[in-house]
Amino acid sequence: MPLLEPDPETLRPGTARAPAPDRVTDGSAAGTPEPLRSELTALLGPDKVLWKISDLVRYASDASPYRFLPRVVLVPEDLDDVSAILSYAHGKGREVVFRAAGTSLNGQAQGEDILVDVRRHWTGVEVLDDGARARIRPGTTVLRANATLARYGRLLGPDPASAIACTVGGVVANNASGMTAGTTRNSYRTLASLTFVLPSGIVVDTADPAADEELAHAEPQLCAGLLALKAEIEADEELTARIRAKYAIKNTNGYRLDAFLDGATPVQILRGLMVGSEGTFGFISETVFDTLPLDRRITSALLFFPSLTAAAAAVPRFNEAGAITVELMDGNTLRASVSVKGVPADWAALPRETAALLVEFRAPDEAGQEAFEEAAAEVMRGLDLVVPAASVTNAFTRDAGTIAGYWKARKAFVTAVGGSRPSGTTLITEDFAVPPDRLADACEALLELQSRHGFDAAVAGHAAHGNLHFLLAFDAARPDDVERYDAFMQEFCALVVDRFDGSLKAEHATGRNIAPFLEREWGPRATELMWRTKQVIDPEGVLAPRIVLDRDPRAHLRGLKTIPKVEAVADPCIECGFCEPTCPSEDLTTTPRQRIVLRREMMRQADGSPVEAGLLDAYGYDAVDTCAGDSTCKLACPVGIDTGAMMKRFRHLRHTPREERIAALTAKNFRVVEASARLAVAAGNAIGERGGDRLLESVTRLARRAVRPDLVPEWLPQLPGRAARELPRTARAGASAVYYPACVNRIFAGPEGPPGTSLAEALVAVSERAGKPVWIPEDVAGTCCATIWHSKGYDAGNRIMANRIVEAAWGWTAGGALPLVVDASSCTLGIAEEVVPYLTEDNRALHRELTVVDSLVWAADELLPELTVSRRTGSAVVHPTCSMEHLGDTEQLRVLAEACADEVTVPDDVGCCAFAGDRGMLHKELTDTATAKEAAEVNSRTYDAYLSANRMCEIGMERATGHPYRSALIELERATRPPGR
Repeated sequence: MPLLEPDPETLRPGTARAPAPDRVTDGSAAGTPEPLRSELTALLGPDKVLWKISDLVRYASDASPYRFLPRVVLVPEDLDDVSAILSYAHGKGREVVFRAAGTSLNGQAQGEDILVDVRRHWTGVEVLDDGARARIRPGTTVLRANATLARYGRLLGPDPASAIACTVGGVVANNASGMTAGTTRNSYRTLASLTFVLPSGIVVDTADPAADEELAHAEPQLCAGLLALKAEIEADEELTARIRAKYAIKNTNGYRLDAFLDGATPVQILRGLMVGSEGTFGFISETVFDTLPLDRRITSALLFFPSLTAAAAAVPRFNEAGAITVELMDGNTLRASVSVKGVPADWAALPRETAALLVEFRAPDEAGQEAFEEAAAEVMRGLDLVVPAASVTNAFTRDAGTIAGYWKARKAFVTAVGGSRPSGTTLITEDFAVPPDRLADACEALLELQSRHGFDAAVAGHAAHGNLHFLLAFDAARPDDVERYDAFMQEFCALVVDRFDGSLKAEHATGRNIAPFLEREWGPRATELMWRTKQVIDPEGVLAPRIVLDRDPRAHLRGLKTIPKVEAVADPCIECGFCEPTCPSEDLTTTPRQRIVLRREMMRQADGSPVEAGLLDAYGYDAVDTCAGDSTCKLACPVGIDTGAMMKRFRHLRHTPREERIAALTAKNFRVVEASARLAVAAGNAIGERGGDRLLESVTRLARRAVRPDLVPEWLPQLPGRAARELPRTARAGASAVYYPACVNRIFAGPEGPPGTSLAEALVAVSERAGKPVWIPEDVAGTCCATIWHSKGYDAGNRIMANRIVEAAWGWTAGGALPLVVDASSCTLGIAEEVVPYLTEDNRALHRELTVVDSLVWAADELLPELTVSRRTGSAVVHPTCSMEHLGDTEQLRVLAEACADEVTVPDDVGCCAFAGDRGMLHKELTDTATAKEAAEVNSRTYDAYLSANRMCEIGMERATGHPYRSALIELERATRPPGR
């Protein structure tokens, strides 16, 4: 064990607690039992079998209100692995559930035996026919697929609110639709073909002309069974008419019986049945979509009404006017959304009865947009709108920023409202549809039902399609509250079916919470046909039992998860998973959601239980050490949960008093530390140039094993040489800004090779050329943005340096008279925002007077308009840093790159590099996995320039791609250098 290995006990929850009724039992503490573990390891290899108790717990939860502990989690890489898993399950009588993003809301992605992660190795988009079609692998998020298609002016039909995280495979498996899809743009209608693996392991590509012949040879009983069911359904005219009527509105409850009417052959029938089958018929390994035009001329309005029923009554008029979407939000939803950044604060005081419609028109050209706007104006003249807050305009707009704000509030429905629920309560998200002309009546009936059962109403939905969502919060640890939920569900299902002849699930799919009510909606004849269909396709019942079909009338109450209170920063989490695609450690250890899930399980356990011990033992590396601390999870989370901040707090808890004192000492003596670091870099490079890189790597690895991997960096050959000791000479007199070179740029040199100018020299030069010279203070040595200490949780050192840099900056800028320009985006963020909680009250007052500007913003907004570009490079690829995302500066990086290059590319797979100061040297495996997708995209072609905005991120991307990344400011200096120089 390393000498300074932290004690896992420091992370033990310190609160007195009783064991929760749904805690993981002590019998599961050892993880996957034998012989299951060893058999699957022999079958797939150890890297594809996750067996520790921490692995099982982190996969036990998803965005639904249910929680089931799998026996083992498998991570297949290809179809051979999937076929092997299914063959094993058949032979051993085991059950298999496939899971991708885990964003489904009804427990579809949870299993109690073998759970298969089909996200990690299953991403990729191939554009076909100039964008008219797209071949997409199932682990690809909808957002990622649409980013690629946007370059061709196309997009996918399904557009769920969870597009940032949900995967295409999950969207197809649930027939999820979204804001605009309705019944005509969903997966069932826009899938050209798909490839899937049947429970038997047989692979079917529905686009293959020989698919039916091959399937008949491999699965004759399956083919005969499907054709027999088709003939039986078609012979029943009443049933056929009923099936057609059920799909006239949105419906994802049960299996798509219309597949038997729409498909002529077994393969065609299976193509339809796979959509919305929730993983119970097979694994969808590839999809080919017919894409739709991306109409870029958009006009939107957020219109406020005195009541929910008044808003609902206006929906048909906008439908007739041609609106592509009409979204409904009630007063509770509007008020809760103020927790989302950018939503007007005065919405918090909206009257309870207020409701709003988000109406949007999209057109391909100006003429079409003007026609829609005229039609919208005509509708508006007959509406009785209200202005319940000063920010309300009740006007249509073309402004992209305003429209984006409207949609941010709407898409945060589940997470924002759920995040504001009482602490400790479980969230249920219900989804149903009625004929659109019955929407107003349905709203009124729903509100009455919720009130009668003591639930606080929160309603939103795709009103244009008669599709409503609502939320219920209750305490799953209290039997009386569970019974209250059950009583509500019984009446709700009767209301939707008997009064409105609606769909109990419009787009979220059946799942565990509606499976018991399937026959209530469809009747015994159609329901029995669904059971027989499952028997034909999966006679052994291997795939996803109890997820669509369940004869237990109380199945919706089984496995409800309690939500124990955890750290305040994470307590609002509803485990939606929106944070996961942005997380650098997603494919290495844990995600933000999983870090919180693991913490909650610790809180369910009795103090000192074997399960708690197992979770604590793994949490240090899996959660704390391999968190990049970039807090991009906060940007993705609709309610701004910063799991990175929680991990930094945990790092602090693991420090000994001696470690805190040493960290504080380095802050106090940072001038000496900085000079020593520059000498160490020079010495390391000198050894490396003499062929000693391997020696340095070996020595640092030994030191890491002896001391502690999270304290001793590993030598990387990609580390640059030391920076020049002297910074460029500048004058204070006449300066337009104070230039603060970050300590990383005072220690490390820029990349080798042309143009041969350091970052400091480049920024001084371009500022001078633009007539806005900058001044570098003579006493910057020994100061820092404090991120070094902040990222590691060293509070004492952080306070010392945070106060030092603010005091120095206030003096340098003459009390804030001049802007402070910082040349590393992470340091800009550190000084502008992250130091604030650690400042004294006096220094907080000083900080409020400072204007901290990132060097890219300074260059793009202040310098570029005054500069003349005399030489351009052909192509450039840019890497926006996570700090730029927090600061909102990514557009300035693009602007600078476009000034310097004829072609600029921002990779679709761009993300945090996870180098995170020195974390890429402490845990290089983190950076390796974080950059893998972006590096593969970058290396698919060559560029003339590789640009970013932070030296350590540039090192990380150079390590990942093999290409020398440099600051966009260095490229700007080269591009604007006068001819002949």
